[in-house]
Parts: sequence; C-alpha cells; structure tokens
Amino acid sequence: MSRHWHDLHSPASRASLYLRAASKRKISGDRLPGDGLRCLIGVQPGNLAAYRRLCHFADDGRLPATYPHVMAFTLQLQLMTGDDFPFPLLGLVHLHNRIEVLRPLGAVEALRFAVYTENLQPHAKGATFDLVSEAEDGIGLLWRENSRMLVRGLKLESEANQPVEDEPTALPEATRWYADSDIGRRYAKVCGDYNPIHLSAVSARLFGFPTAIAHGMWSKAMALAALGSHLPQSGYAFEVGFHKPVRLPSEVVLSASEAGAKGALRLDGQGGVLHMLGRWDSL
Repeated sequence: MSRHWHDLHSPASRASLYLRAASKRKISGDRLPGDGLRCLIGVQPGNLAAYRRLCHFADDGRLPATYPHVMAFTLQLQLMTGDDFPFPLLGLVHLHNRIEVLRPLGAVEALRFAVYTENLQPHAKGATFDLVSEAEDGIGLLWRENSRMLVRGLKLESEANQPVEDEPTALPEATRWYADSDIGRRYAKVCGDYNPIHLSAVSARLFGFPTAIAHGMWSKAMALAALGSHLPQSGYAFEVGFHKPVRLPSEVVLSASEAGAKGALRLDGQGGVLHMLGRWDSL
C-alpha cells in the first residue's frame, strides 16, 4: 500500500499523549491507519546511562539493541493515540517482539525513526496487528522492530489462523535475577512507559491483575544484556514471545543456548511458569 508520512520536528509531550490514551476506552473501527510518523530523535546520554544501569548493559560504545525502542516510544504513543487509530491504547497486549540489528549501533548521536502499523489479523481473543519501528542513520536502515499487539474483543469477519508456537525447550541456566516490587516504576521513569499495570498493585487491579507486573521489554532487555557475549555486534535478529507476566516481586531464571549464530532462550518463574520464550538468528 502507499503510505502517507507525517514528518515531525519532535514528538508530542508524553503527558498530552497519555491524556489522549486515557480518554479513549472503546474500539472505534476495524481498519488500521494508512499514515505513518517520522522524526529525527537524538540520543540523550543521561537517559542512555540510566537505561544501561537499569537493564545491566555494559557501556561498550554501542547502543543496546533494545534502546532504540526507548527512543521511539513517544513516537509510537503518538501514532496509537491519533484520531485515526481505532483501538484504545490501554487495552492493548504486547504478544511478541522482534528486533533486527542490521549494522553496528556504535557512534550513534541521533536516528531518524519511522513508525507505522500493518497486518491486522483475526485472533482467538480478538485481533492482532504489527507496530513497526525503523531507524536510519546517514547511510540507511540500521535497526528495525516489529511488535505484535493484541486487541481484545475486536471481531473480524475472517477466521483466526493461530500460528503454531515452538514447544518450550530445555536449556541450561544462564543466569537469574530478582524483579523487585518497584522495577515497574523505575523502568517507567527511564523509558516513559507508565502503563498502570506496571506501577503498583492498586493500579494493576483496575485492569484485572492481582499485582503489578514487570514490563515485557524490561525482561527482554535483561535477557539481551545477559546474553551479550552470545551474539554478534550486528546482522542478527533477537525475538521473544511474551507468555505469563512476571508478577512483582519475584525471581526469574534465564536459560539459553551456547553462544553461536543462532540459539534459543526462555525465562521461567516460580512453579514452572513460562514467562518468555525466544530465539536469535543471523540475518
């Protein structure tokens, strides 16, 4: 399809976008917008340093592969709170995330982001769509992200075609960490994702969760940081599917393949709860 782009000098303020998100509580249509947003966004050194500390990334001169997601987050919010976006933001569920690092993420001061949505498909619990974010430097495309989002309660005419997921794999333990009760608030402060389900037990209960849950992208970032020596500097994809949420506080165990061009990982919690299943592969 031919996409119409809106080029922005800067994204709107997060506060105004969250107010827009809070005001929309119902599905208003079943078509994704054909427009996309583009914007040049600079790296904020203080925020980057705080993100590295929060997610345990080493300062090796390269952006963590999940950090462009943080840079693009406000632009994504603006896209999904636009007048032509038909779904309430606060009801969306992040099912799957794939990041592709096409070239090394070193010596980056700013990136030109493009964000758009596509691929609306029926699902057993409603429908899914892909939120796509791409980042370019002066040479060309450098990084790409695809976030699969679930819209609960949306009915499409065609039948749901559920993908067959790989069976959870038995893997050697790589590391484990403790997700404390305030990690949702600390992640929100650094990354801007103030979804109430992550902030406190009180706010999480308003959305049907008995306690606050960890951000999925924090769990993915922690796994990526722990497996940094397993991956090349570029030319790879790192993707995960989010299963049961990590309730706060709790301990989780990361298991993974040995270092190599491709491998698998899983994140488990207490009582055999599978939180996340993923893999990496060369492009």
